[in-house]
Amino acid sequence: MDIKKLRYALLQRKTIEGFVFIIVFFAVFSYIGNIMGLSNMLNTIMNTAHDLLLQTVFYLMGVVVLSGALSRLFIEFGVVRIFEFSFGRLMRPIFHLPGVSILGAIMPFLSDNPAVLTLAKDPNFCKYFKKYQLISFINYGTAFGMGLIVVVFMLGKGYAVEPLLGVLAAIIGCIISTRIFQKILLSMDPSFDEMVPVVTVSAEEKRTLEERRNEMLQAKESTFIRFLNALLDGGKTGVDLGLAIIPGVVIISTAVFLLTFGPGPDGLYDGSPYQGIAILPALAGKINFIFDWLFGFKHPELIAFPITSLGTVGAALGQVPLFITQGFLDGNVVAVFTAIGISWSGFLSTYSAIFDAIGYRQLTSKAMVIHLISGLIAGVVAHWLYLLYSLI
Repeated sequence: MDIKKLRYALLQRKTIEGFVFIIVFFAVFSYIGNIMGLSNMLNTIMNTAHDLLLQTVFYLMGVVVLSGALSRLFIEFGVVRIFEFSFGRLMRPIFHLPGVSILGAIMPFLSDNPAVLTLAKDPNFCKYFKKYQLISFINYGTAFGMGLIVVVFMLGKGYAVEPLLGVLAAIIGCIISTRIFQKILLSMDPSFDEMVPVVTVSAEEKRTLEERRNEMLQAKESTFIRFLNALLDGGKTGVDLGLAIIPGVVIISTAVFLLTFGPGPDGLYDGSPYQGIAILPALAGKINFIFDWLFGFKHPELIAFPITSLGTVGAALGQVPLFITQGFLDGNVVAVFTAIGISWSGFLSTYSAIFDAIGYRQLTSKAMVIHLISGLIAGVVAHWLYLLYSLI
């Protein structure tokens, strides 16, 4: 094809895409603005983004700073090698991941999804992985985000066994998500079967590291210095990664909340944060028989928890007291909520930033679809586990 014709075809396609985008963009926001009022809609978007920045992003940054320091301590003092030795035989047949990947379950379970990114960006940790394993490690690790918080919250509501059933279902969903993603990656590109390249340092960096090592050996408090340096270096990495997740959290979560929540307590829109048109729960209510069959949900309002978990499981947990007062909560719902809450744990608002940070942005959509399906599977498994438990 002639170069001029090719340029013309590309220009024509971009022009068409531009017009389609303008039409869709104005159609969507005109619809939302017609319901909420233009001023209220704009104020809600800005206030939600601002509140997310202050309440969520800085919280997540604190999480990655602390988890970065903890992971660096584990690496500095040989805990990683112990995990590799102790869990290698277990992790490889189940998840097809090296034993050190157990950290990718423990740290997000104790904190949140961004803890996975702290590990995935550490070259000393990544050297144990092949490329496809490191990429699938994101799906694996984010299947345990905020697990401790979810379990403790449900235990506080008077349920003991049901949250544990949910954790077991989340693990099953995680296995499915990780192994399927690995097969897709290997079928896409055989080069993903290669080991992650070892990061080399320049002669100057090597000399500096050697000098630092000698200084540490000469110091009386060498162990303390190693401890302090590991804390500070890991925390510094966490700060950089915390900044990297801001766009995904603010933009995507704002969109999810705008479509999930409804007006204020008095039924009016006033521009406050976390208001919206509640179209997602409304649509789910029309097909609630499917959710009843899959999850055992008897009330369409319950679908608000999984939908909100896509953006943030913390906000989803905030809905549980309302479900209790309305009599919607039972053992089955707790098991399903726990499984889906841990499996998804707001991955929709962090996945794009995480995959962008590790250099595989083009795989974000595939990973998200797989993780979405695995979370649904976890919910179904939790429902059936509860049914089996109720027969005992």
